[in-house]
Parts: sequence; C-alpha cells; structure tokens
Amino acid sequence: MRAEPLVTNKPILVWFRRDLRIADHAALSAAVETGLPIVAAFVLDDQVAGPWRAGAASRWWLHHSIEALARDLAERGCPLVLRRGDTVDAIAGLVEETGAEAVYCSRAYEPWAAQLEHKMRDRLQRDGIELRRFAGALLHDPDRLKTQAGGPFKVYTPFWRAFRAQLDVGRPLKAPDDLRGPKKPPKSELLDAWALLPWKPDWASGIREIWTPGEDGARGRLKDFLTDGLGDYAKQRNRPDMEGTSRLSPHLAFGEISPRQCWYAAEAASARQAHSDAGCETYLKELAWREFSSHLLHHWPDLPEAPFRPEFKAFPWRRTTKALKAWQKGLTGYPIVDAGMRELWHTGWMHNRVRMIVASFLIKDLLLDWREGEAWFWDTLVDADLANNSASWQWVAGSGADAAPYFRIFNPVTQGETFDPDGVYVRRWVPELGKLSNTAIHAPWQAPAEALREANVVIGETYPAPIVDHSEARRAALAAFDGLKSGS
Repeated sequence: MRAEPLVTNKPILVWFRRDLRIADHAALSAAVETGLPIVAAFVLDDQVAGPWRAGAASRWWLHHSIEALARDLAERGCPLVLRRGDTVDAIAGLVEETGAEAVYCSRAYEPWAAQLEHKMRDRLQRDGIELRRFAGALLHDPDRLKTQAGGPFKVYTPFWRAFRAQLDVGRPLKAPDDLRGPKKPPKSELLDAWALLPWKPDWASGIREIWTPGEDGARGRLKDFLTDGLGDYAKQRNRPDMEGTSRLSPHLAFGEISPRQCWYAAEAASARQAHSDAGCETYLKELAWREFSSHLLHHWPDLPEAPFRPEFKAFPWRRTTKALKAWQKGLTGYPIVDAGMRELWHTGWMHNRVRMIVASFLIKDLLLDWREGEAWFWDTLVDADLANNSASWQWVAGSGADAAPYFRIFNPVTQGETFDPDGVYVRRWVPELGKLSNTAIHAPWQAPAEALREANVVIGETYPAPIVDHSEARRAALAAFDGLKSGS
C-alpha cells in the first residue's frame, strides 16, 4: 500500500524584486499551489546594483509601491517582510528563521540581477534549499529568441518578426484570493526607516499630483488607456500636447503590472472595439521595443557604460558643466527642450517624443556625452529602467544597436512646431512664454519686438536666449562625426 506523503508546514519564501504585484505573478501563484504557508519578503540592497542604485525619483516610487504591495498581501493574510542589506545574506537568514523549504522568485535581467540569482542559488544549495525562478518580467526569455545564425538580434525589425511569430500570450494569472502566511511571521523592518522619500526639500509634490503607485494604480491606468487612448494611439502617441500615451511605463518598471497583462488586455480591447486595430498594433510594437532593449542588455551587459558601436569610444565629447546645468534645469532657450526638462523635474516623467528631442539636443547640439543624459534620467525618472534608458540614449546618439544614424539631428524648433503646433505643451511647462502666438512660441528669439513686449517676454531676462545656434551646432556635430569616420 502506497504511503501518504508527510505533511509539512515548512513555508515557501517568495522573494519579491521588481515584480511588486500579486496578479499574474508566476512565482507567487506556484507557491500558493503547494498549499504551504508563504513568507513574502522584499530586500533593499543599495550595494548590489553598484553605480545603478535606484535614483531619487525611483526611490520615491519604490516606497509607495512597497506600501501598496504590503497592503494587498496583508489583506489576503500574508504580511510582507522587509529587510535591508546584502540580499543573499538577508534571504538566507529568512530561510533559517522560518525553516522555508524553498525560495521562489521572478527572473530579472539586469547584469547585477542575473549575477545575484546565481549567487543566491549557490548559497541556498549549500543548505539543501531550492531556488526556483519564474518568468514574468518579459514576454520572451532573452535566451530564447535567436537569429538564423544562432545569435542575439541586433536589429529591431527582424526581432519583432521573430518575437511576434513565436509569442504565445496566454491568459494572465489571477491574483490569489487568500494567502496563508506563517503562524509566526518573522520580524520586519519599518518602511519609513528606509528614508526613501524626500524630506528637506520635499521635491515630490508634482509627482504625487499625477501618479498612484501600486497595482491598483496600474490597473486603473491601463483601463483608462484602453478606453480612451488605444484607438488613437498610432496618431497621437507623438503629440505631447495630448494624452496620447499609456503612461504605464513606471508601473511596468516596478512590475506592478506585467507585460502579458498589457498585451492581453490590449488585444482583447481592440477585438471588442469597432475602430481600426492600428493603435493596438503600434502599442504592441512599443511593448516589443521594451523587450528588445532588455534583450540587448542581457546579451551586452556593458550597454549602460560603453557604446555598442566601439568606434564611438573615440567621439570628441565636450565637457561643459554650464551647458549641462542649463539643459538639466530647462533653461536652454529652446522652448520644447525646456518644457520637457521641466516636465521631467516636476512629474518624474517625460513624453517619449520629447525624450528624443531633449536627448538629441544634449548629444548633437551641445556635443555632451550621452552618458550624462542617461545618468540624469536615471535619477529623475519614476520609470527609470536600465535597459530602456541605456538602449534609448544610445539609439539617439547613433552608437547603439539598430540606432538612428548620427546625422539624424532633431531641429528643436521644427519638432515643436510639428508635435506641439498650438504650443499647448510649451505653455504648460514654460508659462513665461504663455502669451506668445503659436507662430512665435517655438522660436521666441525670432519674434518681433512688439510681439515680445505684448507677451511680457524679454529674451535674456524673463526667458534665456538660445545657449547654442542650432545651425552652427548641427555643422559642428556632423564635422565631429565625419572626423570619427575618417579616424582623424
């Protein structure tokens, strides 16, 4: 007669990372299926990421995201245990405290995160503890998609074709209704003691106004986008003067919503609605671009520090703190650039079209190293994501994989006129130009003196004169690139 398996109350430890949700969370769902108690844990490790420790805006978001996750878990019967310090030591310590028989987690793909998983596995194996890793941060594992030659993709279009052909998006996993925590939960540190929020000065008021971190906020943002934005996404996504984007990027960056949830919901919404599916297709391609960036970082882990195209190592970048500070503060004298940088400082976010404009201006008008912009975005963006940030900055610089050619230099005036034709975006973020006409607002230094007087604009006093002449800067940038090609 077959013996019944021994009943154990040893828990499963679910290690939360950048997957701060309970729905469509494969590791959590698998832990629930075991029928064992669950210890949910998050570790703040400021050393593991090295120079890419979470920036100030991300730390603000992290505080509120953890707060929301802890509430959602507690409502289902499972408290969230917080620890700070070395991640491997903290998780191993919790295993010893709780007697956990296994650790479940979601895979992560930043260079330090992948290394951490290997260290964690080796440490736990010494004690006979299993580490099980689950997918969920991406739709495709980076080691799965290969070119016909067997290597990783370097160009987006063939990546997209392979990505779409091999993708099988199943229904997202539902959030568990109940979670059985341990009878005696281990002690947790206090979130407030981590000092993730700004204090003096409190620069986060603008961020608080528009964002709701957490899984509920992510679901609400997705619902609003699918209802009001998906149908016109292809037409409006490049217009910063309109609410044409999903604004889901910070929720995706912190794993408050999964890319599978977004993909599945977008396809379902498009199938239900009578409009053209062009908006849905464009949105899905943007999700795939996010995946492409993560695949690049996985296969080329030095992407945040080194140009993908090695010839750019010799590029003659300028070093001028004054110009960099003017760019950071939104005081370049180019309204669309200044509007974007002020939006970023106030809200922790910037419209994607404007991100390209301000990046092009830093790199090709000011001839400043793209890594200066990458570092500033890393500190100020609530959606800071290492793969997206580094791949996008290299794309604009012309040094990345499948990058825009270096000679593609955005004219900030024509970009403003094209994508903010009525000056709505500029007027919001550069209010000192608010009374200028639509024809003058994107190049106020060219406006007639009378028009400037009527608008109470004094170039060089109430609003700065352009810190560079775009035409001259463009010639200098092209000359520098030509010199790079010739090896001079």
